[in-house]
Amino acid sequence: MSESDARVESGDTREQIMEATFRALSEHGYKDLRVRDIGEEMDLSRQVIHYHFDGKYDLLSSFLEYVIDQYEGSVDVDGEADPRAELDARIDQCLFGPEFEEFTHWDRMQVYHELYAHARNDERHRELFDAHYDRIRGSIVTVIEEGIERGAFREVDAELMGQLLTDVIHAARERRIALGHEDAPEEARRAVDAFVLDSLLPSPS
Repeated sequence: MSESDARVESGDTREQIMEATFRALSEHGYKDLRVRDIGEEMDLSRQVIHYHFDGKYDLLSSFLEYVIDQYEGSVDVDGEADPRAELDARIDQCLFGPEFEEFTHWDRMQVYHELYAHARNDERHRELFDAHYDRIRGSIVTVIEEGIERGAFREVDAELMGQLLTDVIHAARERRIALGHEDAPEEARRAVDAFVLDSLLPSPS
């Protein structure tokens, strides 16, 4: 096996390509992005990209899955946490995200939302975003349902409450990214605490 082949087979090759895609998308945007631009953002030969991916569309579909995996794997909830603490952790994850060594959460969300904006004309990407949205909403609904069962939350329509929280999160992120309102996530978090989460608490007996 040649040295270049060994590099192709290394475990971190895909991550190097994905992180290079972040850099290239941040610089060139989705519409003008070329595979050549991604190749220029990494140490590996551009042929490595063609070895792993069948063109730009295949690469960007894998990149979107990579971003979603990062997003979904970033929440760390204590298994013994009470439902309110777990709900707080999941909302914070969605609004503020994890820390990364390169590119902040909002750098990554900028790229995420740029791909999101083009998804209405792309069935494959639309399916990925739709499934991601359902998983975010589903994780919130599950916590609310568990809280109701344990008596930590009052009886509510968990599906509807999960939908509301998920939509508030998406709207706050989009307002920060599209309009530059950097305080939008913090404002949304305060509103959720005051008008949504506090309303879940059972009435004193």
